[in-house]
Amino acid sequence: MNNQLLNAATEAARAAGKIQRENFGSALHVNELHKHDIKLELDVRCQQAITDLLLARYPDHKILGEEGNAGGEGAVEWIVDPIDGTVNYFYGIPHFCVSIAARDRVTHEPLVGVIFDPMQDELWTVIKGARPLLNGRPVTVSGRSAMSDAVVTVGFSKSKEALDLGFERYKRIAYDVRKTRMLGSAALAMAYIACGRLDAYVEEQISLWDIAAGHMLVEAAGGKVEMRPSTMKPGTMFICAWNGTLPIQPYL
Repeated sequence: MNNQLLNAATEAARAAGKIQRENFGSALHVNELHKHDIKLELDVRCQQAITDLLLARYPDHKILGEEGNAGGEGAVEWIVDPIDGTVNYFYGIPHFCVSIAARDRVTHEPLVGVIFDPMQDELWTVIKGARPLLNGRPVTVSGRSAMSDAVVTVGFSKSKEALDLGFERYKRIAYDVRKTRMLGSAALAMAYIACGRLDAYVEEQISLWDIAAGHMLVEAAGGKVEMRPSTMKPGTMFICAWNGTLPIQPYL
């Protein structure tokens, strides 16, 4: 069953990625423009493509997505971010991805996860109980254990309160690590941790669809993820993901 779910997620992610490649650099219709965020018509179109493919195979499954929910009350929930890194996409920065995860609707046990970077043609996949893969090859987190050796990516959220907290945490981290990076995609940050490119990622306020597939990838690759409810916006979370060996706790 999980292999079938993974095949469906992979097909859907590649379909959405194809739409993104074909439209990258073209004139884009903006549905909503916020101070720290952008919503594109293309987000909606990509989620619809994903929804259509998944529900064609599993009509009773539930879709929880950044652009809305669909489907029924079956045994599986799909958690979808059609374009994670929309601001990057809008500004022509080729760092964004499709993120799709499936979990048990009742227990919330993760079943499969897929992250697809259509510009680099990189596909991360993970299935419950198995090692994560990047383009079919097993990956693992880095073995770096000293903060002075680490490269850490920090996400800055969409509210003033979250930004202020993020700045304070960033100052504590930045003094101690080799380098910090701000990349603009939570899902790719976690995929990069899973394959050892980055060592940690932290953000004050994040949504489930941004990190559901990445959470599964990081833990399957040997890393750790800590989440707790955000104090700023109901339904969002603070997250820190790392390789499992860095002494990250003092920074949390």
